[in-house]
Amino acid sequence: MEDKKVLLSVKDLEVKFRVRGRILTAIRGISLDIYENESIAIVGESGSGKSVFTKTFAGMLDSNGFISQGELIFNDDELADTVATPTKFDKFLLDVVLKRLNKASKLELGADIYQKILALKAEKKEKFTLSEQEHEKMQDEIDDLKFRRTEAYNLKLTLNTRKERDKVKETNAIISDCDKQIKALEKKTAQPVRAHKQAAKADLEFAKYYAENMAKLKEEYKLALQGEITEDTVHRNEILGKEIYLSVGRYGALERFKLIVKLILALRKAMRLGVDLTNDEQLNQIFDPIAFRVKFLDGTTETQLHGVCVLNLAKIKYTKDWQKIRGTRIATVFQDPMTSLNPIITIGKQISSIIIKHQHCSEAEARRKAVELMKKVGIPNAENRYDDYPFQYSGGMRQRIGIAQALINDPKILVLDEPTSGLDPAERAKFRNIIGGLSKNRIILLSTHIVSDIEYIADRIVLMKNGEVSLEGAAESICGSISGMVWECAVAQAEADELIAEHVVTNLHNTHGGVALRIVSEARPTADAVCAEPKLEDLYLYHFRRELGNEPYKA
Repeated sequence: MEDKKVLLSVKDLEVKFRVRGRILTAIRGISLDIYENESIAIVGESGSGKSVFTKTFAGMLDSNGFISQGELIFNDDELADTVATPTKFDKFLLDVVLKRLNKASKLELGADIYQKILALKAEKKEKFTLSEQEHEKMQDEIDDLKFRRTEAYNLKLTLNTRKERDKVKETNAIISDCDKQIKALEKKTAQPVRAHKQAAKADLEFAKYYAENMAKLKEEYKLALQGEITEDTVHRNEILGKEIYLSVGRYGALERFKLIVKLILALRKAMRLGVDLTNDEQLNQIFDPIAFRVKFLDGTTETQLHGVCVLNLAKIKYTKDWQKIRGTRIATVFQDPMTSLNPIITIGKQISSIIIKHQHCSEAEARRKAVELMKKVGIPNAENRYDDYPFQYSGGMRQRIGIAQALINDPKILVLDEPTSGLDPAERAKFRNIIGGLSKNRIILLSTHIVSDIEYIADRIVLMKNGEVSLEGAAESICGSISGMVWECAVAQAEADELIAEHVVTNLHNTHGGVALRIVSEARPTADAVCAEPKLEDLYLYHFRRELGNEPYKA
């Protein structure tokens, strides 16, 4: 794959969900490079995280899901290339931005001294603040009382208020006493803090040390800021100004102005701290929370500005950014085709309406293109079926229509979520052929647990388990990991029960003499077992084995 371009790069991705007040981790630190024109199968059990993983590419996580860590870098030259022609106002704005950056750059002259000021302030804060151990000690007493109060309250709920009045009275007294002690302790917790601060203030030696050093540093800082910035800094600021302009150029005037202010303030803060603004990684970290950084390209004309942006999908915040990507560069075909189909509108109308909206063509042209797409995904007699409704199509046909909709804008990445689930073997075979044909000009990401669907069409297979990538590679390569571990044997029924209980059995069937088994085992399961060529299904069942829980074979 070294000679191919990495189109999508996943780096240390972590996805979490908020569920009933708890945070659950679905994806754990996945890193993966996906190359152009590559077919990848994401394989795993239900709940392994494969669907969540693919949904992140198009920003389609459920409302309670979020990316807590990591990056999704989409490197599409056509999308990322930015060309802008500044107007007179834009040129005026660039001049203003440059002046602001040059003024802020003075802060860089005193960055080292500012770091010393921050360190001295941190030293003072530490001296005036209680340690974590001290806080924990004070909190433990309060927690014990709250536990006693809860126990008493729970006991009260079980008592009969008429027959057990004395116990109720006693319990109320305990609750009341705990409340008083908790209130008193919470009040007292502030007292040690005050006492701690008073003791710190009484430390005259430290006070003198702090005052003298802070005054000295502030004077040094003031003098440093009176220096002049270099020509190199001015040149760097010119580039930064152009990058700000290119990065916010896709937004409306008001939003653009707000983003410019935010970026200047963020860069000013970075300058004060002495951040290296010639470092791309550092600059990306400054830009990403605000707007995608478009890197200015040298050698451009006076009238036009050129830049390149590698989009970080994990940090997209604006709808306009997603509109450029979702459905055009990255498209998804859902497990249930009716998710994207309106039951009361004809199939042809649903496809052609999307074509008209995105490609701005006539109805006749949209109809022609829709019919072509229907033929492309294997809809027989497409011209006549154009006016049919979704209920007139079989499950497999509806799934093909889902693909046709996804292909309207010729996306670079096509995500298929369990596309063959519920289809009969014949439809699945047809579907595999369609997917195989589509993979020539785009990335295909196929999320499934049906291994027979992807053994022959996937260039690479990624096995997921518990939200992590546990195995990755071509089918032949990963199957080689269990080479010499797949066995075939014929045994009596009684022996078959024992083997099923002890080993991973991937296949069995009746024979005249007993039971024929296909077993994955590191050791030869029986004396006459013959070593067989491993298949992807063998690997899958072996890899995802839980506690075996195999039921004895019943004839």
